[in-house]
Amino acid sequence: MNPIKRRTFVKAGLASSVIGFPSLGQALGANDRVQVALVGCGGRGTQVTSSLVSRSDVVCTQLCDIHEERLVRTADFIAKQQGGRKPLLATHMEEIFANKDVDAVVVATPDHWHTPTAILACQAGKDVYVEKPFSHNIWEGRKLVEAARKYKRVVQVGTQNRSAPYNLAARDYIQSGKLGDIRLVKVFNLKGGGPFHLGAPGQAPSGFPWKTWLGPAKARPYHSKIFHGGWHYFWDYSGGDLADCGIHQLDLTIMVLGDPATPKSVSASGGRLQHKGDDGEVPDVEILHYDYPGFVMTFEHSHFANAMSKINGKIRSGDQFPYWPQCATRIEFYGTKDNMMLGRHGGGWQVFTSGGRVVEQQYGRHPDPEHQQNFVDCIRNRKRPNADVGLAQGSTTVMHMGNIAHRVGNQKLQFDAGADRFIGNDAANLLAKRQNVNPYSVKEMV
Repeated sequence: MNPIKRRTFVKAGLASSVIGFPSLGQALGANDRVQVALVGCGGRGTQVTSSLVSRSDVVCTQLCDIHEERLVRTADFIAKQQGGRKPLLATHMEEIFANKDVDAVVVATPDHWHTPTAILACQAGKDVYVEKPFSHNIWEGRKLVEAARKYKRVVQVGTQNRSAPYNLAARDYIQSGKLGDIRLVKVFNLKGGGPFHLGAPGQAPSGFPWKTWLGPAKARPYHSKIFHGGWHYFWDYSGGDLADCGIHQLDLTIMVLGDPATPKSVSASGGRLQHKGDDGEVPDVEILHYDYPGFVMTFEHSHFANAMSKINGKIRSGDQFPYWPQCATRIEFYGTKDNMMLGRHGGGWQVFTSGGRVVEQQYGRHPDPEHQQNFVDCIRNRKRPNADVGLAQGSTTVMHMGNIAHRVGNQKLQFDAGADRFIGNDAANLLAKRQNVNPYSVKEMV
């Protein structure tokens, strides 16, 4: 089936599959299903949407992706998850925003499209579940907060640790003062990895709109490896693994500490040290130092340490703890009384006193179900979700601050949180907002 005929088929042949559901703007009753659409049919977006439609109160009514083969493949998979009901397909997200049979949009595009897509969804009256990192830069993130508030939309960010019961218990334990005064916090994202080489550019699929994929980023020729995940290695599209993976630990840390005010300064060291000379731009060693009132937080990131391990599925779903010295995604809280080790995504936590004695602990579970439950609940009750975009702006700004300190030459930067600006550093402020402007850019007025 050629692309033109396939589009005609999915628009005409599947339209009847969504008739009969409540249209956008109607109050959802207890027995009405929330109608979701997915923009970006990659692995994580498909996973989130599949999990949502496994619920009896959610149905997927539409999918959107500019890669038609992936779009059709994902539609077949989602249809199996919801009893054969096929969602409508779209290659332009405007079709989703105009669809009255869409209440909420899951945004799982490459990172540089997260904020522009989510803002358009808010403007169209849709609630939003947007994957992390929800913004490419500090300024864009602030604009999504503005849009969410202006259009009274529920915007849940995919930092699901904020919905995990064990993490909420860790927050309560720390806030109770049982660790004593916390003066040092260490956050880790110490992962393995190899060099990245672009190789030959390859040929774009027939009809593939590369300019649309680039969106707000600078123009560059098509490259197959960038499209197929290599975009994580380039600043135009990503904040590296600090943004892709480390943001989970950063956000969890900040939540457990009670969402303190933005740190007054940040400094950085590191670079592309192990894989120097390859085609990647983002660092494979990055050490960040944040100065908060009353405590210091460090973040240690690697993309070469192959002896380190992320918390595996067996630990996430069982009554186990990671082996903390080789846990790649742990957080350490140092108090005047005791220390806490905390693992994201179901890793649980343990409190140690002198002599290595464990005085308190709690196992964890991966919190995707709770996070999605919270999103669906908030669509109905109109409350702000656990990972509301306003909270996420705080932690994601901290992440961007660290990358910017590295990108301006591993400097120490002072930050004015009220103005979202670095003090006395023009180069840093240029990186706080995209400088190129094109039709896909986030607008000043949202």
